[in-house]
Amino acid sequence: MDVELARTFLEIVRARSFVRAAEQLNVSQTAVSARVRTLEEQLGRPLFVRNKNGASLTAAGEQFLRYAPMFVQLWQRARHQVAVPPGRRAVLTIGGEVSLWHPWLTEWLRWMRRSAPDVALRVQVDVPDSLTDQVSTGALDVAVMYSPQYRPGSRVELLLEEKLVLVSTKAESKVVEPDSYVYVDWGPDFAHHHELSFPEDNNPGLFVGLGPLALTYILEAGGSGYLRQRAVAPYIAAGKLHPVAGAPSFSYPVYAVCSAQADDELIGLALDGLRSIASTDRADRVPVAASPMPL
Repeated sequence: MDVELARTFLEIVRARSFVRAAEQLNVSQTAVSARVRTLEEQLGRPLFVRNKNGASLTAAGEQFLRYAPMFVQLWQRARHQVAVPPGRRAVLTIGGEVSLWHPWLTEWLRWMRRSAPDVALRVQVDVPDSLTDQVSTGALDVAVMYSPQYRPGSRVELLLEEKLVLVSTKAESKVVEPDSYVYVDWGPDFAHHHELSFPEDNNPGLFVGLGPLALTYILEAGGSGYLRQRAVAPYIAAGKLHPVAGAPSFSYPVYAVCSAQADDELIGLALDGLRSIASTDRADRVPVAASPMPL
């Protein structure tokens, strides 16, 4: 459906007149009538009753009024997301899990602004299932996540072998203390290995489903928990957090899921930046006193 048909329909509803709608749209009354006729032919139902007082909706028109605003809004949003802004040569859309945006993907945004200032970026935060769906349908060019699902229309590339390490606000902590331990939900693989390593500590008093939230809480209230090695490195360096001696660390790899419908050059550029950040991440990593556990 032509979006102008829906816009014309909504303007007639607002103005309650074909004549006033034509004036507002800056087109002829004949054009407005032709658009309504086309819309009614496409829907197979009359939408307006015209009378001396203007125009009123039919029952079918009332039904269509429920959907027309959403159709126009969706088109406006899609145009905003897809259209290439003036002075830019292309648009790259990328999504990521919330726990990856700071600082990892924020660094990637800075890399892109330096390396490809002529590429417009559309970024968003979402949950893994939604990100995967959007990549497979082409709504996103790239999604960065921890545990991707393989779908038709996408390919998956390993970017970084992240580590989850046990840290505490207590300098000499050597065990998981149930009263102050924060269990962070890092997914089923982590839950499995956590249970093997700490069979007696799998019913925590505080369960948090988001790593950054757990980090903020531990820093403010004290305690311990498994967090991303890169995220806690500056706090370890500052003496605000301490590795728990002898605790196992767990592998938590980061992946890029790329749409098969995206431009290969843009995907290559995005991956170059992500790999660059991943390489820096490996080089700058602060050593943590934990014994790696094979996964």
